[in-house]
Amino acid sequence: MTLIRRTAETAGASGPVRRPAAGRAVALLVLVAVAALIPLLGPRPALDGTGEAAAPGVGGIALLRAALFAALCVPVGELFAARLARLVPGAPLEHAPRSWAPSAAAVGFLAALGLASVVATGNLLPHHLSDMDVGGLYQSRDGKLALLEVNAFLAAGLCALSRRPAAQVWPLAAVVLAEALRAHPAPEHGPLVGSGLTLVHVTCAALWTGGLLHVLRMLRTWRAASEAAEAAEPTGTAETAASADAAGAALLGLYARVAAVLFAALAATGAWSALRRMPPGTVLDQLTATSYGRTLLAKLVLVAAVAVLALLARLRLRRAADRLSACVPARAEVVALGLVVAVSGLLTALPLPIRWS
Repeated sequence: MTLIRRTAETAGASGPVRRPAAGRAVALLVLVAVAALIPLLGPRPALDGTGEAAAPGVGGIALLRAALFAALCVPVGELFAARLARLVPGAPLEHAPRSWAPSAAAVGFLAALGLASVVATGNLLPHHLSDMDVGGLYQSRDGKLALLEVNAFLAAGLCALSRRPAAQVWPLAAVVLAEALRAHPAPEHGPLVGSGLTLVHVTCAALWTGGLLHVLRMLRTWRAASEAAEAAEPTGTAETAASADAAGAALLGLYARVAAVLFAALAATGAWSALRRMPPGTVLDQLTATSYGRTLLAKLVLVAAVAVLALLARLRLRRAADRLSACVPARAEVVALGLVVAVSGLLTALPLPIRWS
């Protein structure tokens, strides 16, 4: 809220200030939360009445995979947002928020290690170290991919702590590739097509989610730096604050333009992937009769809400007197995107839908 404090204070002298209409965003998120209750409560409600049986430990696996996805989004978003900021004229690049990439890499490493232990136990949650066949990881495709993700997050963390944090892009790309290959095993019909779709889908999702999070963190840091400069030296700092606000609005606008392309790619690859697993003639039935379809439906509702919030932010960027008021729906968009990541983690752990002929 500090990003719009100056406008409110300025307007206060002449009359009442109309606060940003956050009520609509909050109401929208409440409705979305109700729609998302099934996947967020875990696999049991999603499976109820479907006749499907979930593998033991599916709830823990869903949690680990959601943590892995979130850990991937954070460093990818930091690299993406930093790249966009360098394209904004006059951006105060010397004021950057503290990187969350090392912490995210640690979370990703632990999540990948947990998933590797599941693979080593025959896709079951291990209860004792003796349950795991660590050597067997090198003998199976899933085991090799799990080890690749563990090593990739370890390498990403080391790169994040080095003098060249941009080198994280390579181990992070390895994680995305491993996820794409893991989701589409060789026995599947057209595994290369499926892996390609997942590769694009996961990449765009990480850029969109992590990018927006870091853009908002950058705007807050720039604003805080300008306010600190104003407090230290009141004379001549109004121009500095205005410049920081202008750069922040420009960065948010640049991100919004790129996000529109990312959303189009996400929608196309997501729809194609869903139709590959649920033939067109069975989609409506499976959306309510299978756990995968129910969770996918909840994810679609959440993504639709994210799109509405993104549209509200874009309209404020174009029409509002204070362009940085777009941060209000953008913050709500980050929360909704976090829910999408959580639902995606559950979606990957549930039984695949039935391919009815």
